[in-house]
Amino acid sequence: MTIWKNFPETIPRPAYRSLADLISDAIDNGDLRVGERLPTHRELAYQLDLSVQTISRAYDELIRRGLIEGQVGRGTFVSSGPAKSNWPFVPAGQDGQLVDLSILKPVTAPVHRERMSAAFAELSDTLADTSIFSFKPSNALQPFKRAAIAWLARCGLSCAPDSIIMTNGATPAMTTALMTAANAGELVLTEAMCHHTLIPLARYMDLRLEGIPLDHEGIVPDELERICRSKPVKSLYVMPSGLNPLARMMGSDRREALAALARKYDFTIIENDAWGPIQPDRPPPIAAFAPERTFYFTSFTKCLFPGLRHGYLVVPELLASAAANRHLVTDWVATPIMAEIASLFIENGTADELLSWQKAALGRRNAMVAKILDGIPFGASPNGMHIWLPLPGSWTEEAFVANARQKGVAVAPGSAFAISDTTANHSVRICLGGIQEEALARGVQLIARLYKSPPEPALLAF
Repeated sequence: MTIWKNFPETIPRPAYRSLADLISDAIDNGDLRVGERLPTHRELAYQLDLSVQTISRAYDELIRRGLIEGQVGRGTFVSSGPAKSNWPFVPAGQDGQLVDLSILKPVTAPVHRERMSAAFAELSDTLADTSIFSFKPSNALQPFKRAAIAWLARCGLSCAPDSIIMTNGATPAMTTALMTAANAGELVLTEAMCHHTLIPLARYMDLRLEGIPLDHEGIVPDELERICRSKPVKSLYVMPSGLNPLARMMGSDRREALAALARKYDFTIIENDAWGPIQPDRPPPIAAFAPERTFYFTSFTKCLFPGLRHGYLVVPELLASAAANRHLVTDWVATPIMAEIASLFIENGTADELLSWQKAALGRRNAMVAKILDGIPFGASPNGMHIWLPLPGSWTEEAFVANARQKGVAVAPGSAFAISDTTANHSVRICLGGIQEEALARGVQLIARLYKSPPEPALLAF
């Protein structure tokens, strides 16, 4: 094609951005048309005498701009408009009468409203002035450090007060940790099927993201070491306790092995433990094995209930000041009233009560789903909020999701969690919380029937 033959021999640095700008101009000028397939990363790298890494970063930048889109198993194409969202869940306003099994939420019931109402009633008489008037994080949140330490101990972690940053949930904690752990252009490793929010966040921060092959426990240490031997790694992002899309629980020995590799190759670890102590008999966090280089975070929105948007980020001692600064410029301070409620719940026993309730509710739902799917292989963790369903070879992921949606059930496509086209593994994620138990049973029964049916195109009825 003419555009590639006329590519200039020298371009301004950084090369990936210049290449992205040149491709963008070609799209604007009509030299590249909507729906046109772009060369593969390796093919274009060869044609232009650039590295595959440079091509990958240029394509990532164009995806961020909404100019191109990757299609699993087909390639990369000029987009027909702004890039479609690859969020795994159904966007707000599009759920209608769906049985929505696409979004990861805990189970809720009237008890949650009752406990929150009771907390507001109590705080109406006892709310501290610092929670109302203080503008400085240290003043507003210092009184709640004791409760934070107590909750983190329930998660299996012992830490000093100065290592804890209170956040408005898991996402601000993840952002702060990633900003502290890595700079633009540096390499962050994660599971090949990973946290869906990590992918766009790394793109926005101009980080290089690479997936590591997985086995029944998650990240394979030998594969991690193979990458570390070949290139400098800045950080490892990991979800070891069932929260990962494939619902896999990492054992204690594996966690220790990852901590040892982090020391050997001098990279940091970002440990996402958003579910907290939901899972029974789980090993200690990776942060317990390598506290000097692990960013650990957890929150209450999953293990207790969504409205309690509060969480804790535990940071390595030598990076505490840097992490605090990055949290200041992105979120300033965790909402004090949420910190008040979380601390009240921890100290008066409500948090333990709601945690036990959530464990029991998720245990029942997992047992019910296993019974409905008897004979169908799927991935799950003991009190997990989702299952991972590999599809039979006759079904494409797109067709299965579309057919389920047409029949009134929303599930998340596995491709939403894939680091790249090559790591997608032809599956769907099915969430177990957020709806009534009867609706969950109905939705999973439909999924089971669809799984066993021959594939059909999802046709619209006129």
